[in-house]
Amino acid sequence: MAETKYKTKPLDCWNDAKQLRAKYYEDYVKAHEKGGIRWAGGAWALSAIPEGLGDDVYSLTGEPYGATVAYDRAFAEKCHEAIEAKGYARDLCAYMRNYWGSIVLDKYVWGGEWPKPDFLWTTHICCSHAKWYQVAGELEGGVPFFCIDVSVGPYEEINERRISYIVSQMMDGIKWMEEVTSRKYDDEKLIQAVYNECRATSSWAEISVLNKAVPAPLDEKTMYSLYVLNTLMKHKKECADFYEKLRDEVRDRAKNKIAAVGNEKFRVMTDTQPPWAFLELWRYLEKYGVVSIGSLYTFGLMGIFEEKKDGTWGPRTTPQEMGIKIETREQALRVLAEWTLSRPEWQHFYSPDFKSDMMKRIVKEWKVDGVMLHYNRGCEGLSLGIAENKLALKKAGIPVMHFEGNMGDEREFDLERTKAEVDAFLEILGAK
Repeated sequence: MAETKYKTKPLDCWNDAKQLRAKYYEDYVKAHEKGGIRWAGGAWALSAIPEGLGDDVYSLTGEPYGATVAYDRAFAEKCHEAIEAKGYARDLCAYMRNYWGSIVLDKYVWGGEWPKPDFLWTTHICCSHAKWYQVAGELEGGVPFFCIDVSVGPYEEINERRISYIVSQMMDGIKWMEEVTSRKYDDEKLIQAVYNECRATSSWAEISVLNKAVPAPLDEKTMYSLYVLNTLMKHKKECADFYEKLRDEVRDRAKNKIAAVGNEKFRVMTDTQPPWAFLELWRYLEKYGVVSIGSLYTFGLMGIFEEKKDGTWGPRTTPQEMGIKIETREQALRVLAEWTLSRPEWQHFYSPDFKSDMMKRIVKEWKVDGVMLHYNRGCEGLSLGIAENKLALKKAGIPVMHFEGNMGDEREFDLERTKAEVDAFLEILGAK
């Protein structure tokens, strides 16, 4: 076991994050009691747009919900069995199966009956998301459903035609929302939501960049509990405010060499969603002085980056920082579309080569000693091309290993076997 050499202390913001998350799920359940509206969709569902319906509009994001189910192994197994009994294949997205299983069982992971949404609003980002909420709406007895094709690709290839294509769908979506909710849309609320989202996602990128420091002020297991707020409510002021508070704390930790792992000696990065029911694996690494500083997934799922003048990755400059005043619905939607399409985790759907280049950038800038790839059977979208990523990293001379598992189905993860594979990798790094 590596010797402790850095100061450590718990995050001051930790309880703030827990409270925001708990309030999010409680507000959704109680929305109807307050005369409000419930909607559900994916983490990439352009959540700023429904905000124009009012201050009493609450969402349920499917992916973090599915991850939460995965923590409860007994409930997750029931969800899998219930949806498989209806004929849905075991190799479909594990988040999606946890979500659908909850509907079929009529049980909410936080307790009580399944809280049926008033409408479904999402984007077509991968093969699962193309059908996730269409099927959910059918299982729920016919919930109105709207999906936007976001036309992802490398950011440098995003042009006026693609932006206009997405904005036109957004415009249609707003009219559709007005019809299904019988509410008049408020453009000013949309504008503020877009400002909030830009601020929240840029701040998360800055927090991720601060983890370049040695020792790392955050470990990835902790980061999982922090980035999730952006998947839930990046469009909310309280979320953006929280990330700025967290950024300031992490900045102070980096300055004063307060470490997430006091015995930090080696730095690794991971890839894709982790096996949520087995996060103890990340604490196992720390026994040997190994800290996971994050991953393209952890950084880029919700963080918005740009290349800075010195050639490094940094937080993207927000419209507010550039002095851009958003005044109209169309302008707000155009800002949102362009901003969203710059997200790293969207761009790598285009090509494994593109993803490999981003991973090699992280290895260099975050001073990474080795890479742990998760061959994740639970997400075909983010796992496609991982074998090519492994070859590219090895060709670049970067130590790399892979382990097999599933982000949301414990039946497809062997903890002891994985620990043995990690042990062999740690020996290669010199950590064991």
